[in-house]
Amino acid sequence: MKTKTLLVTLTLGVAAATLCLAADTQSEQAVREADEQWSNAAAAKDLDKTVSFYADNAMVLPPNQPMVTSKTGIRNLWKGFLDSLTDINWKTTRVETAKSGDMAVVTGTYEMTMKDSTKDKGKYCEVWEKQADGKWKVVTDMFSSDLPATPTTSPAPGTAEKK
Repeated sequence: MKTKTLLVTLTLGVAAATLCLAADTQSEQAVREADEQWSNAAAAKDLDKTVSFYADNAMVLPPNQPMVTSKTGIRNLWKGFLDSLTDINWKTTRVETAKSGDMAVVTGTYEMTMKDSTKDKGKYCEVWEKQADGKWKVVTDMFSSDLPATPTTSPAPGTAEKK
């Protein structure tokens, strides 16, 4: 009897673990696909579709700029990007999903070419949340270049600004 109980308990435990892993895999795949669709929308310079991947409460943390926390601000940020680019794309390299299945952190790399032919490449980190309708949306988006920062102009050593 003890052996039967042990086997039933182990079988149920394995089944539960399998279901959890399957849910994690489904969430991870859904987020990977959403991130790829988002990259494709940006590459096509489709502003409306690009911005549609953000949740209503999203924030973007662009490099060397203040945080953007409104849909209008995010739209304006992307309009500026898309107007200045000839090409942009990004690829997910890692997805970590919460055990609850309603949140994921995505990291990856991006490349873009500006209209003046300057190229940039870097990395990004996004936080995605599963919405009430089952769709995944970005709530936090942060990115930074791998290229060295351009030096700011400053007075030569020993030459203080005179007032």
